[in-house]
Amino acid sequence: MSDAAPDTPEAIMDATDSALCEHGYADLTMQDIADASDKSTAALHYHFDTKEELLLAFLDHLYEEFTDEYATTEGENAVERLVGFVDDVLCRGDIEGDEAFQTALLEIKAQAPYADPYREKLAQFDAFVRDRVEEIVADGVAEGTVRADVDPADTAAFIATLIDGVNTRRVTIGETDGGTRRTFLAYVRDHLVAAGADVEVEP
Repeated sequence: MSDAAPDTPEAIMDATDSALCEHGYADLTMQDIADASDKSTAALHYHFDTKEELLLAFLDHLYEEFTDEYATTEGENAVERLVGFVDDVLCRGDIEGDEAFQTALLEIKAQAPYADPYREKLAQFDAFVRDRVEEIVADGVAEGTVRADVDPADTAAFIATLIDGVNTRRVTIGETDGGTRRTFLAYVRDHLVAAGADVEVEP
């Protein structure tokens, strides 16, 4: 019944987010999701046969929100855009409701080693971050603000890992301090910015 997913009311996705954060993946039931919305379990089953099918649609919903928000980044040059992109993604924790977003995502990430469909959906988030960073870094090499010997793909892999690690720590052990950002900015200054480039990396 997944063909009906695109027409699913926003309320079901919001209720899935709330119920997943409250109950966790293992204990989550369709009834829990219905209780968090104004829908009946019969209404949920009209769209989705199983909890897993609903959660796959939920991941699609999260992915659409995430990619819409970070499809573009402001900045006068590629280095500014790179720092801005990383700042924006890592500062999601300051946005109302983002802790729930990250918690819900982490609950599903914990299932990915055992479920290929979840892993494939989550890989899309990682690919989006990598592609955005790789594109920005490649633009920087072309415009001369990023060193010519920098590999955009390797840099993208490193930064995607950094972002994932920070968000996981935020959810599991609480808010991280500013040390990670300072280290990231030092990495940009020392390893990415081209010699003689008119670029300021503000602390």
